Order: sequence, then C-alpha cells, then structure tokens
Amino acid sequence: MSTHTPQRPVVAIVGGGPAGLMAAETLAAAGTCEIHVYDAMASSGRKFLLAGRGGMNITHAEPYELFVNRYGSRAAQLRPMLDAFGPDAVRAWVHGLGVATFVGSSQRVFPTEMKAAPLLRAWLHRLREAGVHLHQRHRWSGWQDGALRFDTPAGPTAVRPAATVLALGGASWARLGSDGAWVRLLAQHGIGVAPLQPANCGFDVGWSEHFASRHAGQPLTTVAATWTDGAGQRVRRQGQFVVTATGVEGSLVYAMSAPVRDAIAAHGSATIELDLLPDLTHERVLEEVARPRGSRSLASHLQGRLHVKGVKAGLLHECLGKEEYHDPARLAAALKALPLTLRAPRPIDEAISSAGGVRFEELAGTMLRAVPGVFVAGEMLDWEAPTGGYLLTACLASGVAAGRDVARWLDARQPGYSNSTEPEPVRLTTRSSGLP
Repeated sequence: MSTHTPQRPVVAIVGGGPAGLMAAETLAAAGTCEIHVYDAMASSGRKFLLAGRGGMNITHAEPYELFVNRYGSRAAQLRPMLDAFGPDAVRAWVHGLGVATFVGSSQRVFPTEMKAAPLLRAWLHRLREAGVHLHQRHRWSGWQDGALRFDTPAGPTAVRPAATVLALGGASWARLGSDGAWVRLLAQHGIGVAPLQPANCGFDVGWSEHFASRHAGQPLTTVAATWTDGAGQRVRRQGQFVVTATGVEGSLVYAMSAPVRDAIAAHGSATIELDLLPDLTHERVLEEVARPRGSRSLASHLQGRLHVKGVKAGLLHECLGKEEYHDPARLAAALKALPLTLRAPRPIDEAISSAGGVRFEELAGTMLRAVPGVFVAGEMLDWEAPTGGYLLTACLASGVAAGRDVARWLDARQPGYSNSTEPEPVRLTTRSSGLP
C-alpha cells in the first residue's frame, strides 16, 4: 500500500534585509517548508552592509531593562520579541557564524574586525546551505488574484505561496531598497499604517551664508545638549555632532531626533540648548569671561582663557546679537546654554532609519489580522529606536518572531496541504487586485 508525502508548503519572504533573512533562517531551522526570499536589489543586505561601514554595531550590552526601554512607547509590543531573541541571543548568533565580538567602552557590541561584510557572507552561505532560495531583482508590486506580484528584469512574475513574510524596511536610503513604496500597497487595502517619518536624522537650522561657508563639515566635540523629551522632561547628554551646510547631524543629534522631530511637527520648530564648555561650571566660565582682557579682542580673550575658537566661536556670533556677545553675564550664560532653534528634520531618505509603519493594532502576533497568512517584520512595523545596536537587534528579533509565527500557522493548517514548490511566472492582467 503506497503512501503519499505532501509537498512542503512554500513561504515567500519579501525583503532580503536582516528581518527577512532572520525569518528565513528561523523557518529553515524548523524544516517544514520551502523558503524563497525575494529582494528588489541585486544582492541581499545592502543597507546592512552600508550601516557597517563605520563599524558594525550589532547590539548593546547595557542591562536588559534599560535596553528594552530604549524603544519608548513601543517597548511593550517589542518586549516579547526581545525576550525571545534579545542582545545576548544576537551575540551568540553572531558567534555561531564564526564572527568574534567585543564590547566597546560605550557598551556597544561590535564584530572584532569592525566589518559587516564577513558576517553577511557567512550568513548568506549558511542560508543557502539550509536550502533557502534567494531571488534578486524582484520588486514587489502588490497582490493580484491572491498572488504576490513582482517586477523583474525578465518581466512580471506572480507567486502564490502558502504564507508570506513582508520585511521591506522603512523609507530611508531608497537607493538601497528601503523606499517605503509598500505603504501605498497596504494602505489601499485598509491596513493601518502610521506615516513614515525620519528617525535618527539631522535637522535644518537655516545658517547664514557666512557661517555655513566657513564651518560646514566641522565637528563640534566636547559639547552637551539639553532638550525636552516626549514626556516633557528635560534631557541632557554629552557628545558630539557635525555642522552641515543646512544644519546639524551626528550622534548627539540623532539621540534627540524623535522628540525634536515631534516638537517641530507640533509647533513648527524646536529649541535646544548647547553647553559649549560642559567640563566647566557656569561660575568658572563667567569668571574667565569677565576677567580683564586689556588690549586683546574678545575673540582672542575667549580663545586664550576658554579655548573657544573655530566653529564654537562661530556659533556664538551666529546665535547671539552684538549686545549679548559683549555682555559678560549674557555671554557666559550662552556659553553654557546657547539656544539653537531646529526648524525641520532632514528628508527621510537621508535618515539612518524611519519611524512609523504597520500599526501593532493591525497584528495578531506578527500576522495581519485582515490577511491571514501574511506576516510583517522589521522596520515595516511601527517602532523606532536610537542608534547603538537597538535597530538591528529589534529587526532580528522581529524576524525570529515572524518565522516562528509562520511555522505555527502552517502547522495549524489541515494536514496534507500542498502547493507548487517552484514559483512560476504568470502573465499579469489589469484586473483589480485582491488580497490573499
């Protein structure tokens, strides 16, 4: 008596970034389905590689409760994913790929070689060895008659999988594949999507031509910034940033980007305070400013007594009136709390990441409530995080969650399910599209 072994169901993963690849790895480990990853770019992980050019920050080694709270208003939604695959698991996973790591002085975790390419190569090799099929230059263009549509160099193709994971990223760095085009495709079917906004971004100030021409590109080091967070609390942090032709950007600016962006949206601008001499007390600064300077100019006096020169001196002239600049008390106050008004975030395509995305209220786990069998992971979800390994960790954790949810969902379906294990191109028509 012969027995029939049903074909394994096909899972389509749309997006070859960290979240999509981690969903593929999780499903491959389950061994119950055939996995096809579709990416719009010529190779997978393009943004991952770019992020690693300055040193691949994998995760963060701070205490776990502090780590989870970095996700702000979405910490509660992300916690179950991070509990299952958090910073320690990320580091162990990297080690499993043969890449050693170390913890820097800031508690950020890096590969020992400080490069993303070896990690990505080892990861893709392991996925291929596990039987994951990688399809490049496949740009998702929506659904039609229950099938996923892709535009490819060879023409339109449609695939009808048993389950789908959407991991298309946000809307930063469109040239690397994250262009946010999926927002329209989901929104037109009534799926709630919070508007995509720049996160970890620079801001426009509106410098004078005089200041911009002399100081654009110069770093401001050993400064502190104070701003108001989303809860109305004043936050002070020391660090550095860079003056650009239009405004400011850099690590200290990225740290404040979410509340500053939201304040600009609500009020049209946001004012922060810069402490140009964070290692000195206000009393010491006032004492040095007021000290007799003889025949020296005030600029020479500030440089000699307080080492205020270059871009810091330029900022004082840019932000203060002549009367303030020559009043010792007001000048000392400005050196310790220089008001700087930020007028607009830089365009989202320049941002390191994006906020907004598919609202968690639309999901059961990681599956769209309105579309059984379609799961969402990574920056497509409505969350944001600061730089420091938080972005990558949450993307990987959500990929694991989506992979596990897919495996459970397929397992709950009736035994004997079968579908084509080799997606075939089909001629696309102009009939109205429908969700699976």
